[in-house]
Amino acid sequence: MSRSTAPIRHATPRTVGAGDAVLYLATTGSRFLQHCSDPFARSNGLAAAPIEDLLAFHIVFGKTVPDVSLNAVANLGYADGRFLGLAFPGDTLSARSRVIGLKENSNRRTGIVWVQSQGWKQDGTLLVDYVRWVMVRKRDEAAEIAEQAVPTLSTAVAPADLVLPAGLDVSGYDWALAGAPHAFEDYEIGEKIDHVDGMAVEEAEHQMATRLWQNTAKVHFNQFERAHDPSGRRLVYGGVVISTAKALSFNGLQNAGLILAINGGRHVNPFFAGGTVFAWSEVLDKADLGSVGALRLRLVATKDAPCAEFPDKGAEGVYDSAVILDFDYWAAVPKRD
Repeated sequence: MSRSTAPIRHATPRTVGAGDAVLYLATTGSRFLQHCSDPFARSNGLAAAPIEDLLAFHIVFGKTVPDVSLNAVANLGYADGRFLGLAFPGDTLSARSRVIGLKENSNRRTGIVWVQSQGWKQDGTLLVDYVRWVMVRKRDEAAEIAEQAVPTLSTAVAPADLVLPAGLDVSGYDWALAGAPHAFEDYEIGEKIDHVDGMAVEEAEHQMATRLWQNTAKVHFNQFERAHDPSGRRLVYGGVVISTAKALSFNGLQNAGLILAINGGRHVNPFFAGGTVFAWSEVLDKADLGSVGALRLRLVATKDAPCAEFPDKGAEGVYDSAVILDFDYWAAVPKRD
């Protein structure tokens, strides 16, 4: 474990195709119309249906894994994430990162590394910018770590820093085709939404998705090594859980398909194939961005636990054992007028 402030240019930029979008639908079941229909996207001022924001995020994330978290003990969380544009089939995505923080754990065998990563399009446009932190092992447990610093991260991206997709025009928004009439004005701060449906994640599905995004972390693939772990199983990449839960959120948030920012996220408990993901959301805040509104949403996912009772933290701040994800993000939602 060593610290370097020099930027890391990650290998293997990748051109995204229509097949990526189709396979994303195949593994998540996502139904947000903005990403499914070229004619609908064009009626909203876009060139075509963009790929899902989380798909772009996963591809960029995958580029960073060999240099940041190939042998990580755990990916701990996300913050300060902003989506600054849209990616379309034919775009080529690349990634760069830099270490912004480092702290040794008390056991002196591991430490936490904070990394700011960015995803870029082929024309030099910055697409996504986010921070994540991972627990990694030290190469030499006896080594002294001279420079340690924990970065100061905001609790949420400010509404003034949210960026709407260029050209977005929802004045002719077709609520019926989108699946529900729920506009920005219809949601209340503090409202909770049970997304009702559950979706199982099978071994083949999470393996295929994670390979597609070229995430090479051993914990997801190497059963030979994982056989020595107490679980004896490969972990499902947390991004699969995020995307599955986001797809489930269509029930009740049909018009909140465009993600503008990731305020924070935590993988609360490990998730293994064969489990069924359920999800619920809470409206944390609202912001008027002019042509559209933005909802700050907390997306909570569970394993094998329907969410009619909104499983969450207890009075002492301890999560219900079924909770596997706590994800805070901003989404664009059309206004009615």
